[in-house]
Amino acid sequence: MAKEQFAGRTGWDCENCRKHGLEASRRCGFIPEEQRSTARVVWGRKQVQLQECPTSFVSGASLALLEEFLVRRRLGMQESVETEARKVDAFLILREQMEREERDGTTQH
Repeated sequence: MAKEQFAGRTGWDCENCRKHGLEASRRCGFIPEEQRSTARVVWGRKQVQLQECPTSFVSGASLALLEEFLVRRRLGMQESVETEARKVDAFLILREQMEREERDGTTQH
């Protein structure tokens, strides 16, 4: 069975991806650049495209901002003057993207 046939079964789970030898073809950011396949889009959604596996591309800090945004949204907490400018910027981008997804009826749960 070809490596790419495992793609649907592994999702973006690092352990399964490595187990099936897909890290090079998916351009995993956890391996050296010279071990990755030729640069190409490996993930995309609407206007966003990545030439690296999204699991390795998204930083822990970005995930923390996303979690905080979702908690604040769920609790109805607004940004305040004490909120760091970088967080406010991230929250505005996340709000815009979430509203676009909801408006388009394409939110993934």
